[in-house]
Amino acid sequence: MTATKKGYGESVQNVPVAVTAFGEAQLDAKFVQNLQSLSYDVPNVQLDGVGTAPGYANFTIRGLGINSTIPSIDPTVGVFVDGIYLGINAGVVLDNFDLEGVEVLRGPQGLLFGRNVTGGAVVMRTTRPSFTFRANAKASVETGLKKTVSGMVTGPLIDDVLAAKLAVYYSDDDGWFRNRFDGRSFGRSRDIIVRPALSVKGGDDFRMDIRYEHGDVDGDGAPVQSHAVLPRDTFALSIDFPGFYKAIWNQAIVETNVDVGFGDGVITNISGYRQFRSRTATDIDGTPQSFFNGFFNIAQKQLSNELRYAGKFGSVEVTTGLYYFTQDLAYAERRNLLGNSRIVSGGGTQDQTTWGIFASADWHFADTLTFNLGGRYSWERKAVRISTLRADGCDLDTLRCATNFVDSNDWKSFTPKVGLQWKPDDQTQVYGLYTRGFRSGGYNLRNTDLGVPPGPFDQEVQDSFEIGTKKQFGRSRLNLAAFHNRMKDLQREINLPGPLGVSQVIRNTADATIQGVEAEGQFFILPNLVLSGQLGYVHGQYRNVRFDISGDGVINGIDRDLKLPRLSPWTYGAGLTYDQALGALGSATARVDFTHRDTARFTDNNVGFLPAADMLDASLTYNAASRKWRLSAYARNLLNEVTYGGDTPLTVAFGGPGASLSPLNKGRVIGGEFALNF
Repeated sequence: MTATKKGYGESVQNVPVAVTAFGEAQLDAKFVQNLQSLSYDVPNVQLDGVGTAPGYANFTIRGLGINSTIPSIDPTVGVFVDGIYLGINAGVVLDNFDLEGVEVLRGPQGLLFGRNVTGGAVVMRTTRPSFTFRANAKASVETGLKKTVSGMVTGPLIDDVLAAKLAVYYSDDDGWFRNRFDGRSFGRSRDIIVRPALSVKGGDDFRMDIRYEHGDVDGDGAPVQSHAVLPRDTFALSIDFPGFYKAIWNQAIVETNVDVGFGDGVITNISGYRQFRSRTATDIDGTPQSFFNGFFNIAQKQLSNELRYAGKFGSVEVTTGLYYFTQDLAYAERRNLLGNSRIVSGGGTQDQTTWGIFASADWHFADTLTFNLGGRYSWERKAVRISTLRADGCDLDTLRCATNFVDSNDWKSFTPKVGLQWKPDDQTQVYGLYTRGFRSGGYNLRNTDLGVPPGPFDQEVQDSFEIGTKKQFGRSRLNLAAFHNRMKDLQREINLPGPLGVSQVIRNTADATIQGVEAEGQFFILPNLVLSGQLGYVHGQYRNVRFDISGDGVINGIDRDLKLPRLSPWTYGAGLTYDQALGALGSATARVDFTHRDTARFTDNNVGFLPAADMLDASLTYNAASRKWRLSAYARNLLNEVTYGGDTPLTVAFGGPGASLSPLNKGRVIGGEFALNF
C-alpha cells in the first residue's frame, strides 16, 4: 500500500492501520467497474451512491456517512485519485478502469489526509506509463445490454528517459430497468473516458508522472421508486419523466519524486487540477404523475498541491509536508411541483481555501517496538452567496442566482495521532492508537426555508481509539481491530417532508459514540484453494441531543433513542477461489462470494430505511496457456436482492401516503468478458 506516504510501498500487514487493499489482479478478478462494486467486500464499509442523481458518493465507514446530493456538504469518507482529493461527492461513483490499486482505510485519517476523512479514506491509483512495452484490451457484455470496451498501451518513447501511456474506456448501457409507464428500458448510459500520460526519468533519482483524464457521461436520470404506489421488494418502476444525466470532467495531475541524500529520503510534489460540470434531471416523486421533477446543475473547479518529504534518520522515519487546496463551486436547482403549477429555484456559489501542514514520525526505539507520533494543523475558509429556493431564485443555464444570503467563515483544527506498534516476530503485529479527526464546517447551498439560515454550521470533531493485531501464517493472514469513537457536534442533514416536497436542514445536532470490531482474513486451504472472509460489527448511539431530530417538535428521549443513519450493525461475508491447472490447455479459476449487510436507517428521524441485503457473486475464468488472453463469465447479485441508494419520505401531496424518493440499484447482473494482454 502507498497511503502511508513514506515514498515507498508497504505491506498491509506492516502498517498500524485497518486497511483493505485491492491490487490490479484482484480488481480484475472481481470485475470491478466502479467503487460501488466493492461496497460489500470490506467489513464495516459501504461504498454506495445515493442514487438521487447518478455518480454521487454517499460512502460510510464504521457508521459514519452522509445522505446528500448537496455539493457543498463535505463527506466523512474522502476519495483520493492519484494523490488528489476529490472536492465534491458528485462524479465519484462513475465507471472506472485502468486501476493499479484501491486502498480502503478505516478510521480517521486526518494526520496524512486532512479534513473530511473521519470515517476513513478511499485511495485509488491509476497505472503509470511503463518503460517496457505493455498493452491490454477488454470487451464485455452484461445484463441490460451494457457493452464495454477498454484498452491501454504503454511503452518507452526514449529509453530510460520518456515513456507514454494511452488508456481509453467506452461503455453503452441500454438500461437494466423497465419503465412501466411507457414500457421502455430505463437506465440508459453512455460513458467515455480517455487517459493519456507521460513519465520522465532523470536517472534513478528523478521521476515525473503527468496524467490527464477527460470524461463524458450522459444518460437517463435516477430510477426512482415511490413506496406510495410500488412495493419495496420489487424492481418495479413507473415514472412519467425519465430525466437525464450529463457530466463532463477534465483533470490533470503532475507527480514528481526526487530521491535525496538527506535522510536517504524522497521529496514528492503532487499538483492537481480538476474541472467538473454536470446537469441532472430526476423524477423525484417516482410516480406516473408530475408531482415533483427536480433539475440540478453543478460547475466545480479545484486546484491542489501537496509537497512532502519522507526519510529516515537512524531509528526514526519521518514524513512531513505542506498542503494547499482551493475550490470554486456553483450550484443551482429547480423544482417543478404539482404539474408545474409551482416552480421554485435556488442555489448559490462557494469559494473555498484550505491550508495544511503535517509531520509524522515512527521511532523504532527497540527491535520489536515502534512509537508513532504526528500532528496536522489545518485552516479553512469558505465564502458563500446563496439564494433560498423560491420563484426565480436561480437561472440554471448560467448558474446565476438572486442572492439573499452572503457570508463567510473560517475554521482551524489540530489533528494529533499517537500510537504504539509491537512486533514480537516477523509474522505478528499488535498496535494501538489515538487520533482526532475533523469534518469541515460549512453552508447549505440547498436552502428551502427563508426563515432558516443556511449556515454556518460548525465542524464535526471525532476522537478515535483503536487496537488491532495482524498475523501472518505463511501465505495466510488474519487481521483484527476494535475501535471506540466519540463524535462531538455531529453534523447532520435533516430530511423532513415540507411544502417543497422535502426540506433539508443542516445542523450540528448531537454528540454520539460509535464502537465496534472487525476481522478479515485469507486462508490457503490448499495451494490452489483460498478462503477469504470478513466480519464487522458497529454499535452507535447519541449522547447529547441539541436538535429536534425526530421532528415531533420537542427534544427528548425519543431523539436520543433514534438510530444513527446509514449504520448497519453487522456486515460479513466469505468467498472461495479455486485455481485448476489444465496442462497445455492453460488454467481455470472459479470464484464465489457471499456477503451480508444489515438494515440501516436512512433518515435521521428513522422513517426512511435501507433494507438488509445478501449478495451472492460468482465467476469462472479460462486463461490460455500463453497467458495472453482469457475468457470469463461472471454474475453479481445472483439472489436478485432489491437495494436502494436512499429512502427519503416526501409530503403526502407528492404521491400520497408513503410517498418516498427511493432510487433503485441494479439487481441480478450476468456478463461475459474477453481480455487480451500483450
